[in-house]
Amino acid sequence: MATINKYYPESVTHPGIILSEALEEKEIGSKEFAVRTGKPEKTISAVLSGESAITPSMAVLFEQVLQIPVHFWLESQKNYDEYKARIEYQVEIENAIEWARSFPYPQMANLNWVSSTKKAEEKVVNLFEFFGVANLKGFQDYYFHEKTKVAFRISLKGNKNATAIAAWLRQGEVQADKIEVPPFNKTALKRDLPELKGVMATQPKNFFKQLQEICLRSGVKVVHTPCLPKTAIHGSTRWIKDTPLIQLSGRFKRNDIFWFTFFHEVGHILLHGKKYISLENVDYQGENEDYEREADTFAMKWILTEEEVQQIVHSSILDEKTIKGFAQKFQTHPACIIGRLQHEGYIRYGLGNNFFEPIDFSDCK
Repeated sequence: MATINKYYPESVTHPGIILSEALEEKEIGSKEFAVRTGKPEKTISAVLSGESAITPSMAVLFEQVLQIPVHFWLESQKNYDEYKARIEYQVEIENAIEWARSFPYPQMANLNWVSSTKKAEEKVVNLFEFFGVANLKGFQDYYFHEKTKVAFRISLKGNKNATAIAAWLRQGEVQADKIEVPPFNKTALKRDLPELKGVMATQPKNFFKQLQEICLRSGVKVVHTPCLPKTAIHGSTRWIKDTPLIQLSGRFKRNDIFWFTFFHEVGHILLHGKKYISLENVDYQGENEDYEREADTFAMKWILTEEEVQQIVHSSILDEKTIKGFAQKFQTHPACIIGRLQHEGYIRYGLGNNFFEPIDFSDCK
């Protein structure tokens, strides 16, 4: 629940004003009150003028002289301090209104990532809450300035769609928090690669659920996070503490792109360890081209190797029946063959498009 929606009084009286009224009622001057409490006159004057706070030790003295309970003074001071802090924080909110406009907020609300609202200030507070930050500086330090390199080792600074990408990444973290996994087991993940390839080759209706369950066994979290407008991101791999997270957007909802992205991300986990964060199809500070090529090679090894491609393109007939036969032979999906051949220019775009199947994420957690 956004803090701005809660009720807070428009103004709160400084306890010094209450003290002034109490002294006037008892016809006690500030100098006399200072003497009675044993406090410097300068200290009492500062409280009366609202420049200083009433401390617990002072409240005890005030109670003794004025018979007004300690808890009254302390509660009055606490309420005033909170009021003053919220007034100051309101400036933080107003300063972030322009920042909030850079997000595709309506789309985020439609996906239930944030609460729906048309009020600019509420959008700011909701976004702060979504990202788990207190202010704009906190967001910028985390996502742009790499102030917490243990948690987030890349910078999105300079990317024209940085805020939308940051929102997509953050939603992946929110989803991952809801999934419990055993400790990561690299050996188990390697062992399960053939089974994962089998899911790719057959692509059953509940394929994503199977994918998640297989990966969970080895301590890997896999989530689907819908793409936001203009993010153009296919997937990401990063470690949250000691757990690897594969986040997939399913962009274009084409199965060949989906599977290549998935195995590419698995490659990052097995080859590059905890310190590398990958964002597929996005330019960002911290990207390692060698690592990306290695992950591409890993994905091709498990989907369709170069040797297998050459066998296909040198076949005498390249029709639907032949493609299906090769898919069965190499334990891959026909769409992965067509997508690869189109991408490398062996066949024209459009040929074999009937093999592409839309990805269904209805069973996603």
